[in-house]
Amino acid sequence: MEPREIILDILYRVFCENGYASLMMRKMKADGRDAAFIAEVVYGTIRNYSLLEEQWRPFAKKAKPRTAVLLDMSIYQIFFMDVPSYAAVSEAVEMAGKHEGKFVNAVLRRVIGQGLVTPQEPFEKYSHPEWIYRMWKAHYGEETALKIMSHDQQKAVSYGRINTLKTTKQEMEQDPSLHFRDDICFVYDGVLQKTDAFREGKVVIQDYSSQQTVRLLKAQPGMRVLDACAAPGTKTQEMAMFMENRGEIIAGELHAHRAKLIDELMLRTGTDIVSAKVMDAAEPDLFEKESFDRILLDVPCSGLGDLSHKPEIRWHLKPQDIDEITAVQKQILEACSAYLKREGILVYSTCTLNRKENENQVKKFLLDHEDFSLIEEKTIFPYEYDSDGFYMAALRRI
Repeated sequence: MEPREIILDILYRVFCENGYASLMMRKMKADGRDAAFIAEVVYGTIRNYSLLEEQWRPFAKKAKPRTAVLLDMSIYQIFFMDVPSYAAVSEAVEMAGKHEGKFVNAVLRRVIGQGLVTPQEPFEKYSHPEWIYRMWKAHYGEETALKIMSHDQQKAVSYGRINTLKTTKQEMEQDPSLHFRDDICFVYDGVLQKTDAFREGKVVIQDYSSQQTVRLLKAQPGMRVLDACAAPGTKTQEMAMFMENRGEIIAGELHAHRAKLIDELMLRTGTDIVSAKVMDAAEPDLFEKESFDRILLDVPCSGLGDLSHKPEIRWHLKPQDIDEITAVQKQILEACSAYLKREGILVYSTCTLNRKENENQVKKFLLDHEDFSLIEEKTIFPYEYDSDGFYMAALRRI
């Protein structure tokens, strides 16, 4: 398939079948410039979806779903990329086919003649559903809401982390392509997955904010730790690293194929103390009560802190979905908290920005469990460190 055909296929499945671009792009057969072009158009179109729709909808009351997606991706190229208008229009007309070609040509030429229209409403300007903007504004204030949406429109930064079980910061600093943010976190100039360091398990891909969650746990060598929602295992491996590969970590995962990813990561990174377990963290009595020194609950969430990496979440998620998600989170927190020893630490975390899943969830838990106290909680907004939005709370069992 030609690059633009791949783009159209991916975007159609994102917008019409609730697909995820990153999963589909891993399977595509393209590399080099073609892969970069595909990624730019796919993610750019998803990030700017409602803004792009605003450009052509006034000129066409109806359009077939595939044709609508073709218009969106073409308009993104015209206004946001260094693609000549005539080339974008010509490609779109050819892809539209005999029956839709004239329609696509007419609409695109009217859009070009009009020029880029910038809506007044901030959620339309930054292409976010109105309900998400209203929620963030209510929870964090308008200034923060606008900063979050603006950051979501930028290309995501990909972070790496060294694995001190196999290397040191001093060794990795010899590579001029690595730029360290702290003692273990770095940004890499190229594609980290294609390096020998990645293949040898000396480094892993892990967002900066995700790394801070594990630091809050303060896991020590020799401890027994539960990572209840662990796949793909990057936080688990970070824990094992801080524990100097001494102790025991049980890494739980609901799906067997994802539990296999944990095993594969531990093998590649030389991590011996992790046992992957297929389990439902929301089920009670999976382990003996008060049998773990530390527990990490990086629970399933709405993912609203990760909209630069996974922009389609904003279009797939509905307000009612959050009620279902919070119910599962509560069950996991209730079930797994019973396994924590006295004076142990439990960290509850999400990669979302929503007080209902975050602060309110922890607050309700503490009201119902007087034997737990809050040590620390923090929200990392995406624009603060150019990373994912995250919430984390460290609780101690008294």
